[in-house]
Order: sequence, then structure tokens, then C-alpha cells
Amino acid sequence: MKNVDELRIRIPAGNAGSEGNTMERKVTIVLGASEKEGRYSNMAVRSLVSKGIPVIAIGNRKGKIGGVEISTRLPEPEGLSVDTITLYLNAVNQKGYYDFILAVAPDRIIFNPGAENPVLEKMAANAGIETLEACTLVMLSTGQY
Repeated sequence: MKNVDELRIRIPAGNAGSEGNTMERKVTIVLGASEKEGRYSNMAVRSLVSKGIPVIAIGNRKGKIGGVEISTRLPEPEGLSVDTITLYLNAVNQKGYYDFILAVAPDRIIFNPGAENPVLEKMAANAGIETLEACTLVMLSTGQY
């Protein structure tokens, strides 16, 4: 795995799949985004965008989901206002992102089915970050997001 500092990029204003400046609006980061339409991360990005929620999609491969670019690099945490990080990576694949997630200090982290991780949940709770073991798609479809 690459050093997290090597993976960081700056997200220009308006590059989060929704109108407006991503530095002014709280965004959702989808970690584990995939261009494959059958993947839940892909469905989540599309659903978030359809609800007007700014999205930053991060995945292993560059691509596009609707109008949202999938980046293989992490955004710089400075100045980034993050409401939610929703995880579509298993616990082993999350390890390389711990420092980034804690540096971003989102309001909450959603551990989607298969992404549960007691270690990261405890680290987040100790940092004052809300954690949920839930399904982003269900939350969006039932108005609980």
C-alpha cells in the first residue's frame, strides 16, 4: 500500500458531483467506490447525488459514476468539511485509511454490511466521531440519512 501522503490530492471547488463549492458544503466521502453499476458503492454514489448531497468518490481504479469522478487519491483534509464517510471496504482494506479518516474528522462514519470494523469504530469513538453499522442505501431510501 502506498503512503497516505502520496495519495492526497486537492479537490477543486465544485468537483463533488453536486452544484456548489465542496469546501463550503459538507460532503460525503464514499470509500471503496466502484464504476461497476451492480456494486452497492456505485448505487450509493448515484443515490447521494440524486438527493443533492455532494460526494467525493474514492476507489482503487479511476472512473466515473454519473458525473462524479472516482479518484484513486485521497483529498487533503485541510479545509474539507465532511459530514459522512461511508465505507465499502472490509476491515483489512480500511487499515491504510485510518489516519486519513481520523484527520478528516467526519461527523459520522457508516460501516456498510461487510465493512464492520470494531478497531476503527473504537478509534472513531475516541475521537468523538459517531459510528453506525448501517446500510447507506437503506438510510437514504427511508429518509434516515
